[in-house]
Amino acid sequence: MNAAPKKYTMGFRVWINEEHGHFMGLGRVRLLEHIKNTGSISSGAKAMKMSYRQAWQMVEDMNNRSEQPLVKKVLGGKGGGGAVVTEAGENAIKLFYKLENEVMKLSEKLSRQITL
Repeated sequence: MNAAPKKYTMGFRVWINEEHGHFMGLGRVRLLEHIKNTGSISSGAKAMKMSYRQAWQMVEDMNNRSEQPLVKKVLGGKGGGGAVVTEAGENAIKLFYKLENEVMKLSEKLSRQITL
């Protein structure tokens, strides 16, 4: 009795690297999206179940590695402070998902070729 052939797939995690290390991966993209949706690094951190300090360090790291800031702090006032994802940040999010989509297409294509 022959069993059905096993099906194998490939998997990848996409990271965009800068010459001195990691720049952006899915976690950082999701943090940017939460900041965009909430207008706050603190709220973005809560949505990601991480500390404000960790989120702020990630934002600082991305801003330092990018040619233009991805997130800008908005100073307080009547309504309090906050943060905004800049146009460069929006573009980085779009680029990440575009690259991730291309990698996934390639992964699916190559997975069809795996026979062991």
